[in-house]
Amino acid sequence: MEARIAIAPSAPGSTDGELDRLRLGIEEAVSRGGGANVPLADATGLVWLVPGEPELLGATLDAHPRIGWVQFPWAGVERFTSSGVLDRPVVFSCAKGAFAGQVAEHALMLMLACLRDLSRQARTPGWRPGDPRSLHGRRVTILGGGGIATELVRLLRPFECRIRVIRRHPEKTGGADGTPGTPQTPGTPGTRGTPKTPGTRGAPGTPGTPETLPPSALPAVLPETDLLVLALALTPETRHVVGAAQLALLPPHAAVVNVARGAHIDTGALVEALRAGTISAAGLDVTDPEPLPDGHPLWADPRVLITSHSADSAEYVARMLCERVERNVGNLRAGRPLEGVIDPAVGY
Repeated sequence: MEARIAIAPSAPGSTDGELDRLRLGIEEAVSRGGGANVPLADATGLVWLVPGEPELLGATLDAHPRIGWVQFPWAGVERFTSSGVLDRPVVFSCAKGAFAGQVAEHALMLMLACLRDLSRQARTPGWRPGDPRSLHGRRVTILGGGGIATELVRLLRPFECRIRVIRRHPEKTGGADGTPGTPQTPGTPGTRGTPKTPGTRGAPGTPGTPETLPPSALPAVLPETDLLVLALALTPETRHVVGAAQLALLPPHAAVVNVARGAHIDTGALVEALRAGTISAAGLDVTDPEPLPDGHPLWADPRVLITSHSADSAEYVARMLCERVERNVGNLRAGRPLEGVIDPAVGY
């Protein structure tokens, strides 16, 4: 299949050096994948670099009906799924899974920091011996079964944790089980799977092998959780997936780590849970609202470590995106399934 790829926004008039460098990298990736860099009027595919403007994307696609594939540079696309722009007969793919390596490393760092009281230690201007807790053998619950969860499970294996992965379709072997889910090719609409089994478990006796469960199992799992990690897509169903009721089910020594989206956690409920001692610590790369305003109670809490949405670096993101574009252009030309295809029915 022909791969004539445009990149939006166009270069003329750009004053953003970082965006220009990203465009150049994407152009080179298109060429390496065997595609041609062309203007919008001649394009059959589009790499969309304009954040938060779904209406503009819709107008662009309406004006250029030959475009059959759109690649987003982000893993999270909730603004586009909620707008309805993805309901067009176009295949949309995003960067889900592409940045999982660095984000999973960051999640592991936050987990260790929470267990070892690192935030409080770093804020104390004096000698303050502590009593650290080990990650070895801890009960870890991961919400989300995509690339971040897959990589985090791999990183946790030396610690021999008991890992439970809560995901939308526990019967699938993709995501946290290490095998990619079923991808799509242009022209094939997304489908929503039908759960068949309540959950799956890895080989018995294998340390670090995750048990995979459906969302309905969360209330039963939370009381047996030492570390709760959020690594899932933001959809209407997952907004405030962790609120007062869920936090109350955690044991008092538990810590919460969020490397996904701030709106997964009810911030007010989190503040109250920390105040009441319902949980012991929180490691947050994302917050709601974001950025977190000056003077917010979470800034002052020594049990909270906030890393200001810095789980992945600009260099790493650009490199992984270009690799994803190169592979998908090659897949498009060869008629192979594309990576990171979005299912509009589920929102990611």
